[in-house]
Amino acid sequence: MIRANENYNKLKASYLFADIAKKVEQVQLENPEKQIIKLGIGDVTKALAPAIIKGFHDGVDEMADDATFRGYGPSPGYEFLRRKIAENDFQKRGADIKADEIFVSDGAKCDAGNFQELFATDIKIAIPDPVYPVYLDTNVMAGRTGEFENGRYKGIVYMDCLKENSFLPELPDEDVDLIYLCFPNNPTGSTATKEELKKWVDYAKENKALILFDAAYESFIRDETLPRTIYEIEGAKEVAVEFRSFSKTAGFTGTRCGFIVVPKECMIFNSKNEKISLHSMWDRRHSTKFNGVSYPVQKAAEAVYSQEGQAQIKAQIDYYLNNADIIRKSIKSLGFDYVGGEHSPYIWIDGKTRDSWEFFDLLLNKASVVCTPGAGFGMCGKPYIRISAFNSLENVTMAMERIKDALRGDQA
Repeated sequence: MIRANENYNKLKASYLFADIAKKVEQVQLENPEKQIIKLGIGDVTKALAPAIIKGFHDGVDEMADDATFRGYGPSPGYEFLRRKIAENDFQKRGADIKADEIFVSDGAKCDAGNFQELFATDIKIAIPDPVYPVYLDTNVMAGRTGEFENGRYKGIVYMDCLKENSFLPELPDEDVDLIYLCFPNNPTGSTATKEELKKWVDYAKENKALILFDAAYESFIRDETLPRTIYEIEGAKEVAVEFRSFSKTAGFTGTRCGFIVVPKECMIFNSKNEKISLHSMWDRRHSTKFNGVSYPVQKAAEAVYSQEGQAQIKAQIDYYLNNADIIRKSIKSLGFDYVGGEHSPYIWIDGKTRDSWEFFDLLLNKASVVCTPGAGFGMCGKPYIRISAFNSLENVTMAMERIKDALRGDQA
């Protein structure tokens, strides 16, 4: 008989953002007159930049002519896009990443979830807390954890990210095999210096471990001394894979395009302690299970790297960072502690004595503003909420006024 993968039974009832959507839908049904402002899920709101739209149109026009029509494309992505990525995102920053080490995909979330398929089920995993849920949930599905008890899964090494350590994960006290890192961090917005990343690269080399580095928000970094890629760190090509996305960089959340970097120097090990090429393994998996990003989308992504495209997406990111600054100032005026919002679209707010879901409900019901409860990111997130800067300036300004009124009324 056909049997289920019972590891799915260990998962919490539903995905965090699905829970939020249900709550928001219920409030909207009960109060159809309310304009609910969504500052929860990290979804961009500004239209694709003109240069990107032109690239999209050019790709579509080519598909309309027999002479330029494209059928199945190369599984890792078209050379024209991979070359632009390598040159602009890595080589210009001194990172020796080549075009054939890049695999174009439909987004960093998918890559982060799929990449764990390459590893044995009994490896030891280290995950920050709080953390983007996909890292943890996909390993639960794969059977790498025990049961969920007292807010955490058995068998996982949790790296607490607290105010006391500036929301930066610390090196594990025990040997681990696979390490998830995300900078700028989702959800806290914290960033890491080159010196801090060097510690992780050295640890991975010493322990024959692998780092999965999520850099989906690197384009929000405005301090040039901060690394935009882990490959700015010497030795990282031997022990790190990097995920990137055009979603937050260029507004591709509805268009779907990202990429993963798997250096050819990066090796993992079999049961005999023999080295295996991780690049070759991912190439095999990618070509077997993924049929490629559509040609017009890749043409649109290529346009991101044009002179016009770079200027236009920078202006959009500056727009969101200005929103973040408004949120930060408003939260500070209310006397709340927070981090993030400087090199990140997220502001991580300490709710003081409130539980994060309680805080979420208060803002939704009294201010008609949606945030994200920190508890959905892990035990260390329970006292916090995350507010996203992805919305219009007008909505962000209105939301902050509503929050001020709601919190002042609640305190009174």
